[in-house]
Amino acid sequence: MKIVFFGTPKFAIPTLEKLLNHSEFEVLAVVTQPDKRRERGNKLTPSPIKTIANNHTLPVWQPQSVKKNTETLTQLKQLDADAFVVVAYGQILSQKILDIPKLGCINLHGSILPKYRGAAPVQWCLHNGERETGITTMLMDAGMDTGAMLLKAITPVELLENAQDLADRLAAIGADLLVETLLKLERKEIEPIPQDNSEASYAPLIQKQDYGLDWSKSAIQLHNQIRGFYPNCTAIFRDRPLKITASAPFGSACDRELPPELQEIIPKLSNLSTKLNNPGEVVSIAKGIGAIAQTGEGFLLLREVQLAGKRPQSGWDFVNGNRLTVGEVFGSGS
Repeated sequence: MKIVFFGTPKFAIPTLEKLLNHSEFEVLAVVTQPDKRRERGNKLTPSPIKTIANNHTLPVWQPQSVKKNTETLTQLKQLDADAFVVVAYGQILSQKILDIPKLGCINLHGSILPKYRGAAPVQWCLHNGERETGITTMLMDAGMDTGAMLLKAITPVELLENAQDLADRLAAIGADLLVETLLKLERKEIEPIPQDNSEASYAPLIQKQDYGLDWSKSAIQLHNQIRGFYPNCTAIFRDRPLKITASAPFGSACDRELPPELQEIIPKLSNLSTKLNNPGEVVSIAKGIGAIAQTGEGFLLLREVQLAGKRPQSGWDFVNGNRLTVGEVFGSGS
């Protein structure tokens, strides 16, 4: 089967590699986003998918706007591909492009559609505290993740998984599901199922204001925000921004899902539950682990943090390095 692959970030790599190493597929070319300037040195940096394509000496096209680039459209038609595979490409495909391949454009989406259509399904799934998620393959149409569904794979979400962990796991699951989808499509063993728009939800791009931590929220809400928008959620520590990159919630129905070493902390917090502490106030120090702060409901353990201009560090190193004591108060981020 002749394939053109559209993709950009790390999430798309397992699928491209699976196609390149499978005897049933021939990847003719790769379409990815233009190189971007990165912070360090402001050098133009290729996308992760371009790097893989170059390693395999594949033709790579990087139109600024794939819908408006007539040269790319002509090249895509000339390839006479059986299918276009789209994994986190980052641009909307025009109907002219969708109509080119014989079997259609097959998209791999990081949610159980029709839930979490849009740009950031993994992040918003975690932010909203979903207990399971998955991958859906679909036949693309002109809408935003509205095409008819082909296959699904469902997986549970672990309490301490962050967006990077979950995305890596879903990418591996999705690579296998995409191969299965292509083979079954070719053999006419799949009946596309239209999405029920009444059940749809959306996962928009994350904005800067989504990163600020508000200690009046519950511990589980803060934890889900921290892991969902990893590694960018911010509080204030001694008038400086402090990223909290890993946490654990106490005082919710999720207590039993914590690993044994964290469950040992729970009895030590029971005598604090009746005290009136300020949101963000350090109420305890878990030896060898980190600080525990009061929230609007329950307590939040800071497992890993990053001060502005510094490297990430464990919660315990942060306590020791800053001589943090019970009674100090973290401010809410903006």
